[in-house]
Amino acid sequence: MFTIFQKEIRSFLSSLIAYMVLIVFLAGIGAFVWIFPDTNVLDYGYADMDTVFRLSPYLFLFFIPAITMRSFAEEKKSGTIELLFTLPVRDWEIILGKYLAGLALVLLAILPTVLYYYSIYQLGEPVGNIDTAGTIGSYIGLFLLGAVFTSIGIFASSLTENQITAFILAFFLCFIIYQGFGLLASLDDSTGFSYLVVQLGIEHHYATIRKGLIDSRDLVYFFSLIFLMLLLTKTVLGSRKW
Repeated sequence: MFTIFQKEIRSFLSSLIAYMVLIVFLAGIGAFVWIFPDTNVLDYGYADMDTVFRLSPYLFLFFIPAITMRSFAEEKKSGTIELLFTLPVRDWEIILGKYLAGLALVLLAILPTVLYYYSIYQLGEPVGNIDTAGTIGSYIGLFLLGAVFTSIGIFASSLTENQITAFILAFFLCFIIYQGFGLLASLDDSTGFSYLVVQLGIEHHYATIRKGLIDSRDLVYFFSLIFLMLLLTKTVLGSRKW
C-alpha cells in the first residue's frame, strides 16, 4: 500500500494539473475571504472564518474530482492496470494507496488556510476574538467532507477509462450526496420524513460539526460513507475476476 501511495504522490506532483488545481482552490478561497465584496472578512466586520467553511465544499466539488479522476481511469486507458494487478498487493492495498494519496492532496490544500485563521486572529478586536473551538470543529468537518469526496472520486474513476467522464460522474455524485438530499427535503419540509431525508446528505452532518459539536453520529456517518464508496470500488475492481 505504501508503495502505491508513494507512486501516486509522485505522479500527482509531477503533473501540472495538480499544481493548477491547488493554486485555483487557494486563490479562489483567498479572493472570497479578502477581496470580493459581501464575503471578505474586512467588510463583514466579524472575526470568523465562515466564508472559508461555507464556500470550500463547493470548490471541493470541482477540486477533488479533478485530482481523483485519473486514479483508475488513466490506468485503464494506458493498460497499466493489468500490470498493477499482477503486483504482489491486494486490491484493498491498491485502493487505499490511491485513496490516501488523494486525501494527502486534499490536506495539502486545506493546510495553507490556517494562515487565514492566524491573520483573522490577529485582526480581531481585541486580538484573539475568534471562536477557536468552532474553527477547529469546522476544520475537522471540512477534512471529513474532503475524505468523503475523495472516496467518491476514487469510485467514479474505477467505473471508466475516460478521465473526463470520471470527473463529471464524481462531481455529480458529490453534489447529490452533499446537497441533493437537502434540496429534495425542501420540496416538502412539513413532515418528519423530510428531516430523515436531510440526514442522508452530507450537508446536514457537516453543518453540525461546523458548530463545534463533534457528535459520534456524524463521525459514524462520514466513516460509513467513506467505507461504502471504497467497498463499491473494490467490487468494481473485483468484477474483472467474474
